[in-house]
Amino acid sequence: MNVLWRTLLVLFRARRRLRREGPIDPNTVARLGIRVLPTDIDLLRHLNNGRYLSLFDLGRWDLLTRTGLLAAMTRQGWYAVVAAETITFRRSLELGQRFELETRLIGHDDRAVYLEHRALVKGEIYARAMIRARILRRTGGTVPHDELFAAVGRPEGLPDIESWVHDWAAGSALPSTKRPAPSVWS
Repeated sequence: MNVLWRTLLVLFRARRRLRREGPIDPNTVARLGIRVLPTDIDLLRHLNNGRYLSLFDLGRWDLLTRTGLLAAMTRQGWYAVVAAETITFRRSLELGQRFELETRLIGHDDRAVYLEHRALVKGEIYARAMIRARILRRTGGTVPHDELFAAVGRPEGLPDIESWVHDWAAGSALPSTKRPAPSVWS
């Protein structure tokens, strides 16, 4: 429940900033200040590994809202879902510690958009996550990128996605929902 209230607060603040400052460029590194709360920690008294990903969602909500992409997607009846994510930890975040969450769109391919999140303390990376997200229709199906960019605009100057990101996406993919995916341990 804690992250739900944080999400609503992030959305409220992001919409207010969008009204005041106008939309930001989708290539912008969006930044949020976050504090580790008692509901975020595990028995070892540091930020729970699963909570990182929930808190990183806040960065995506902020970026989507402040770029105007969320409003455009809502008008079209589209929404984003995470298809794959990988997180790497470097240092622990402790109870009460403040950190800065950076979120950046790093590119797209024909089926997904890719984002990177970083948790920083005093400019030092404590954790980094790579996200592969798909844009879906509420009526069913995936939104092709030409249709997505026609509705929301193609971000200019997106760098090419590094080859290891494509390798990661392919290596972590599961079969499509139209194909069987039995659980067989070898």
